[in-house]
Amino acid sequence: MSTATTEPASPCVNVCRIDPATGLCLGCLRTLAEVAGWRDFSAAEKRAALARIEARQELSEGNRPTSA
Repeated sequence: MSTATTEPASPCVNVCRIDPATGLCLGCLRTLAEVAGWRDFSAAEKRAALARIEARQELSEGNRPTSA
């Protein structure tokens, strides 16, 4: 099956709390709009959301303090 037609899985990890400072879910790093719309998103929209989530993960990892 082609990746272009495969329906991406939800990134939900069952930690459903929105961080009031960022507006992102603490578990999956989706916005409320991404969480609410996931079921109705096309496969392309889901892949775009997953790319945004990946970028958010990279940003948050870059902001973590390093151990000395």
